[in-house]
Amino acid sequence: MYKRGSSFETTIPKPMLFALQEGRKYHVVFSYDTIANKWYVKFEANQKPSVEEKLR
Repeated sequence: MYKRGSSFETTIPKPMLFALQEGRKYHVVFSYDTIANKWYVKFEANQKPSVEEKLR
């Protein structure tokens, strides 16, 4: 996690992205388990089609 302007950003390692469909947009959801003291990352497909998908 790093600071950019007034907000913070993070970088997702590329190996985590291989199962995703290229050209499709996703929301990245971070959740924290306080008991296990672990972070989890979930990718949710954006329901709104991209411009490229509309043209197919």
